[in-house]
Amino acid sequence: MLLSLARLARNLSRRLKFVSRPLGKLVYDFYENWLYTQISEGPIPKHIAIIPDGNRRWARNQGFDVNVGHEVGYERLEEVLNWLWDLGIKAVTVYAMSYENCIRRPEEEKTHLFNLMERGVEKFINERILEKYRVRVRFLGRLDIVPENLRSRMREIEELSSQYSERILNVALCYGGRQEIVDAVKILARDLKEGKVSVDEINEELFMKYLPATSDIPALNLSEPDLVIRTSGELRISNFLLWHIAYSELYFCDVFWPEFRRIDLLRAIRAYQKRQRRFGA
Repeated sequence: MLLSLARLARNLSRRLKFVSRPLGKLVYDFYENWLYTQISEGPIPKHIAIIPDGNRRWARNQGFDVNVGHEVGYERLEEVLNWLWDLGIKAVTVYAMSYENCIRRPEEEKTHLFNLMERGVEKFINERILEKYRVRVRFLGRLDIVPENLRSRMREIEELSSQYSERILNVALCYGGRQEIVDAVKILARDLKEGKVSVDEINEELFMKYLPATSDIPALNLSEPDLVIRTSGELRISNFLLWHIAYSELYFCDVFWPEFRRIDLLRAIRAYQKRQRRFGA
């Protein structure tokens, strides 16, 4: 009976535009609560990575400038982070901008995205979000191509949050998985040349210490994402955390990022809980 009611609620939630606002909210709330009940007894991922894709396409479908899509996407990210932390997620990695985005997107669009990033940093500092959630913030990527004013604020928030370890927020900015591996190999080769390490010492554990995404995380069990969520219906990884997601569970969601709802997050976690993680065994 409960399952039938949940199916009814799910079907109705897809047709909210055809019902009154109060009834639509009632149906949505029922379905959301039912989903939460489903996942509450299961294993919750420690580390979730997100590829928040679809801001530009959402904006174009709505007849807006692409920067409007980024604005709405930024606001949605704020909401999603709160949902994740309230669910007890310990580590979150967000693919804010890829390396390719940073070298190929139009200058006006990149400037707008960097300004949004700076706004987010300011909000974290001014509204004491770091203290509220006791979250450590880290930035990953080719940060040398980020404007200096933003880099300065990024360094500031990294320093302010360095005292916290209960939660970790990794922001991948101008980041590429291939670039990260190449940079790590260069540093390792330099250490080999200088005699700081020997060839026989090189293994996966050592190499991870040279990867920026895992080089400075206090708890090793938070270094690799348990679950990767990508929105917009695209079925690819797009050069994101190539080393770290070797055994992550992947979840692809059809909605564009600005339309990502809490029920979409709960569905992703429910799908994660239904999978059997064998890690090659």
